[in-house]
Amino acid sequence: MNSPKTDTPTLVREGEQLNVANLNAYFATQLPDFGDITEVSQFAGGYSNLTYFLKTTHQKEYVLRRPPFGAKHIKGGHDMGREFRVLSMLHKAGYPKIPQPVIYCDDESVLDCPFYVMQRVKGVILRAHTAPKMGIEPPTMQKIAEALVDNLALLHSIDIHTTGLIELGKPQGYIQRQVDGWYKRYKNAQTDEVPLFEQVHEWLVKNLPIENPPSLIHNDYKYDNLVLNSSDLTDIIAVLDWEMTTVGDPLMDVGTSLSYWSEPGDGAFEKSFNLTWLPGNLTRQEFADRYAEKSGRDVANILYYYVFGLFKNTVVIQQIYARWKQGFSKDERFGGLILGVHSLSSTAAKALERGKI
Repeated sequence: MNSPKTDTPTLVREGEQLNVANLNAYFATQLPDFGDITEVSQFAGGYSNLTYFLKTTHQKEYVLRRPPFGAKHIKGGHDMGREFRVLSMLHKAGYPKIPQPVIYCDDESVLDCPFYVMQRVKGVILRAHTAPKMGIEPPTMQKIAEALVDNLALLHSIDIHTTGLIELGKPQGYIQRQVDGWYKRYKNAQTDEVPLFEQVHEWLVKNLPIENPPSLIHNDYKYDNLVLNSSDLTDIIAVLDWEMTTVGDPLMDVGTSLSYWSEPGDGAFEKSFNLTWLPGNLTRQEFADRYAEKSGRDVANILYYYVFGLFKNTVVIQQIYARWKQGFSKDERFGGLILGVHSLSSTAAKALERGKI
């Protein structure tokens, strides 16, 4: 295996620069020990919130998270205050695998949007465009996949009542609200007719399952939201991107993870933003079976949750594409995402046809 490299930022994309003068003025009043920003760069991964690396005169390193430009019209999404609150609550609850939160700012005169800052956690992030070049041996890849599943089960075991995390949501009726809410978001961002998407939505409505006892759910748990120990890739040192975290049926979280979990025989689009097809990874069914073993939960109806995960990802992709089409984003990656809307809708429909994940 090639020596794993710590995830490093690159030049800030055109049109996504930060107002450093405003930031320095803000930090000078709010965090006197922060120092002046001497370096700003951008982490290239992700299609949603923007993530920046900051270095200061005190030789400290931080990460700043802000919503994408042009996202103010998306209600309920890109909630930086919520993400900061989740990190703060998890930090207080003693969950160790998170970056330490530093400060949240809702004064839009600073960056024209809310944002927050957290300490940087140095490590390796497996991304779809870099992981295949690392030469990870199949036995190591299998252990990484198993660690991913095991940590998801651990997250779902956190006591949401004694920690106060129950305050993050209303678990009763969660699944139906999710199906209805994501469909509404799709309609608000729709640009093309996609009949298969409509068919999948109809199936989800007609086959709502009985909800499982609630737990904390991350809602975007996947490889590129994990920071791995550069000395031992099977050791997860941090989980990132807590924006959509809430409380609800934990199998909704499993389904979301499975919707990212492409296998070698899957389509090109799915494999283009996943690395789970690399040799050594678990299959989707092996993922579900291991989760059941570690969590003690019944996964007999996991197909529903997998299809919902694909449904939700389709809506997210549609929202990003609509933002690009309206001119709010100039990121060239987004121009072809309408193909992804069709592809994921087809993947969900095929899963329903075969009756398994």
